[in-house]
Amino acid sequence: MNPTTPIMFATVTHTTTPESEPSQFILPDLINDCHYPFQQNPHCDAACRASVRWLMDVAQIVGPEIREYIDVDANGLAVACYPDADAFHLQVCSDFLNWLFITDDLMESGVVDVQEVHESCVSAFRDPINFDTERLDAKMCKSYFSRFKETAGPGCTERFIYTSELYFAAVAKQVDDRAKGHVYDLESCIALRRDTGGLKPCFNLIEFVARIDLPDEVVSHPVVKALEEATNDHVCWHNDMLSYNKEQSCGHAPWENIVPAIMHERGLDLQGAMDYAGQMCKDAIQRFDSNRAILPSWGEEVDRQVAVYIKGLQHWMIGSLRWHFDCARYAVPPDRIIKLLPKRPYKCGA
Repeated sequence: MNPTTPIMFATVTHTTTPESEPSQFILPDLINDCHYPFQQNPHCDAACRASVRWLMDVAQIVGPEIREYIDVDANGLAVACYPDADAFHLQVCSDFLNWLFITDDLMESGVVDVQEVHESCVSAFRDPINFDTERLDAKMCKSYFSRFKETAGPGCTERFIYTSELYFAAVAKQVDDRAKGHVYDLESCIALRRDTGGLKPCFNLIEFVARIDLPDEVVSHPVVKALEEATNDHVCWHNDMLSYNKEQSCGHAPWENIVPAIMHERGLDLQGAMDYAGQMCKDAIQRFDSNRAILPSWGEEVDRQVAVYIKGLQHWMIGSLRWHFDCARYAVPPDRIIKLLPKRPYKCGA
């Protein structure tokens, strides 16, 4: 298999156009389609308590907002996606994910300027001990990244900063495009989601948790890049599917989520687009498995580290998926029949 082969979009025949707005849809059976084993980190309870303290003491979340972010359960996502992390490394991952949810909501809603967040946070990454700031977003970065640097290798550290900059640049583009009324086609939506999803720094945390520092020749190899892209796609796409109900209720720009992008470009109704997106997720898993089968060898020790990294990517696919289904933020019933929420003014992230 050529790891650079473009995505082959699924063929779905569900092309009816409803005469009236649907009232519900059925989620595809995403969990059974994802065959990787699910684990949870044994330090989950202690990490949860520490996560709440961090939200109050460092993120300075108070009042009704603290309940909102506790319900978001970024710690639960860390527990599901980094099951092999010790308590120290798990807490750093949890704090990073809390920062990501909080900062993403603030940037998406226009409460803070994306460029200012970008500059202050990268300065905090470069010197988390000595960089002085009154900005809350950068203080949060100083908090978790000073601990990150205690054990992260130099390559992992630089990759984390670089992929974080990709995330900031993509969010800035999305905010600017939204203000200008630009509309994405499906291919452009997919390409942008690979960075607005904020997953690339999360993949760097796999190295951090395992205390490995992959050589540049490994992380730049097209097969490894294809594995990361398949994981990124699967997680972003199942997030879009599970976020769709909330986003359509809040009035999100429809072309920023693959479900309405599929509806528009493929001429499908809502259920047809959900089924189509579900097939795309299955295809992403097939891409991952096919590329894993053609991984080259870099020698015994590097191959061991690569195997740990590949396992970490699998943890992200199944862990994120299980977290979405279990999290109150997404409210997925056992029968996977989702009743559409009423429309309300735009004010929420995914």
